[in-house]
Amino acid sequence: MDWLGPDEWRAVALSLKVSFWATLVSLPPGIFVAYVLARWSFPGKQVLNGLVHLPLILPPVVTGYMLLLSFGTRGPIGSLLKEIGIVFAFRWTGAALAAGVVAFPLMVRAIRLSIEAVDPRLEQAGATLGASPVWVFLTVTLPMTLPGIVAGAILAFAKAMGEFGATITFVSNIPGQTRTIPSAIYAFLQVPGGESSAMKLVIVSISVAMGALLLSEVIARRVAARVGGK
Repeated sequence: MDWLGPDEWRAVALSLKVSFWATLVSLPPGIFVAYVLARWSFPGKQVLNGLVHLPLILPPVVTGYMLLLSFGTRGPIGSLLKEIGIVFAFRWTGAALAAGVVAFPLMVRAIRLSIEAVDPRLEQAGATLGASPVWVFLTVTLPMTLPGIVAGAILAFAKAMGEFGATITFVSNIPGQTRTIPSAIYAFLQVPGGESSAMKLVIVSISVAMGALLLSEVIARRVAARVGGK
């Protein structure tokens, strides 16, 4: 338990907190957007798909700056939220927002692929029996895509744990408030003798990332085996 010092533990604990809430809050809209992209046909669908995946292509600093312009206390959204006591800029909630935005495309993609693997005829059969579209989704689609949803959530959690550029641009690097593992590694490397602490956090990051990738791979194989009837 003494392997990590107080500063490192604070960074790890904050990263887990930020990643947990980023994943939890983004999961319901992630499922909805994935279903829309997998099952609906409408004008502008490719535009929506591009917007969803935009954080994967943009430099993270650009994403963070856009969040600052939008959700900062002087931004159009942030100023309205401030009136009801909700502030994101330079707080851990802002770090969760930035991490959730950056991780959202990975979550949506994993869930979308899982939904597309479900035979539409099964959903149509439920509809012919008089079930509403919402009930068909809850009783047919959702149970069959649950492994993909879990895999998407795991990948999003791991991505949120490693988010740096958007986070530091939007909420800065405040110890105990917004200093997550990546920010802490960067801070430790800026001071003499900080290499040891940085290396410890690097090991933690690698362990979490590898664990998430292995777990998501196991779940993906189970999904493929079930869809293939094995």
